[in-house]
Formats: sequence, structure tokens, C-alpha cells
Amino acid sequence: MDEYFDIVDREGRIVGRALRSECHGNPALIHQAVHVQVFDQEGRLFLQKRASSKDIEPGKWDSSVGGHLRPGESPREGAQRELEEELGVRAVLGDPAYSYLWQSPQETELVRTFVMVHPGPFRLQASELEDGRFWTMQEIEELLVSGLATLQFAYEFPMLRDWLRRSGKFG
Repeated sequence: MDEYFDIVDREGRIVGRALRSECHGNPALIHQAVHVQVFDQEGRLFLQKRASSKDIEPGKWDSSVGGHLRPGESPREGAQRELEEELGVRAVLGDPAYSYLWQSPQETELVRTFVMVHPGPFRLQASELEDGRFWTMQEIEELLVSGLATLQFAYEFPMLRDWLRRSGKFG
């Protein structure tokens, strides 16, 4: 069964609604997504390996948590829901660390990214994730060169590193 997404403008104001299948085939339909980047106390980032059944970039390493907002859902609500669904973690998140517009030939997403610390263990959602583990920043740099990460994570990672540097997180 196809689900509906709110369609937004570049500032995140809702301007309509469309089916997921329409949004994933028409980059003119901007829809909302959230990411949660989960670090451990040593500053390593948890990455998920997308299930091979995913329609976009199956089997590649990606942000700790990611998903679309349901109609009428706030970014914080969506991030908390996705965090619980994908990793089995209940947490109250603060404000997004940053946001950006992701454009690919298939879709355009307005992404809000949250950052948190949690050591695990995690309960991975089998239908969405094949694997997951914590990575050092150096290991992630090597992963990005290998082509085994999603294009969107490769695009977002410099923003995350910049935010970490500006916020003073993890030294």
C-alpha cells in the first residue's frame, strides 16, 4: 500500500500532498525526511547498512537513522519515531543540528538532521537494515572513497563534520 507525503516548499511550508511513488519519481515534489546521527561516547558514528530490498541504494551504508515524515508530523516527532523503529531507542531529541535540500534524479528531500549520543546496544529493524556498527571518522573517510556508502550520506558527511567542529562535540 502506497503512503502519502506532505509536499513542501524549500522553506518547509506544506503546499500539498502526494503518494510516495510519485515523490520517488518526480524531483519537483519536495518531501520531508529526517536523519539521526548517533555517536558513542568516543565520538564514533553508528552507520546502518540498508536492506537489499530498499528501492533506493540497497545494501549501502547510510546515516544512523533515516526516514520520511508522515503527513502532519513534525521533524522532531518523525526523528523520534524513526529512531525507535530502526534502532529500538526511545529518546527525546532537541532541535535539528542542521538541515539541507537533497536533490537526486529520483527525488528531492528537505532533510533535518538530529545528533545524539547513545552507546547501544540497538535492536535493528530487519525490514530496513541489514547491519549496523560504529565507525571512526577515519573509517568513514575510507568508506566514502570505496563507494559503499549512499550518495546522500557522502553528501551530508561534510556538513556533519562541520557541525561537530563548530559545536565542539568530541574534541
